[in-house]
Amino acid sequence: MSQKFQEIIDSERPVLIDFFATWCQPCKVQSSVLTTVKEKIGENARIIKVDVDQYPALANQYGVRGVPTLAIFKKGEMLWKESGVHDVNTLTQLLQQYV
Repeated sequence: MSQKFQEIIDSERPVLIDFFATWCQPCKVQSSVLTTVKEKIGENARIIKVDVDQYPALANQYGVRGVPTLAIFKKGEMLWKESGVHDVNTLTQLLQQYV
């Protein structure tokens, strides 16, 4: 996964990573928000979900302490990271900044 993950975040397009856990209730809320963000942002950015229970080393590598944690990467660089649930407008505007 880490090689594939590196290829994804090295992209010219911004990539929003949703670090989540299946047992996390706020993560389910965030997931439905991200569906709407994807519709709004279209092909300008990618949204990828990473299950912290399946990929703990990846979560560790990026300092994920709680879920949901969202991070935006472009060309391999982390541009933004925050924990908690975020709304559609905030995330859409954030991604558009990096397009």
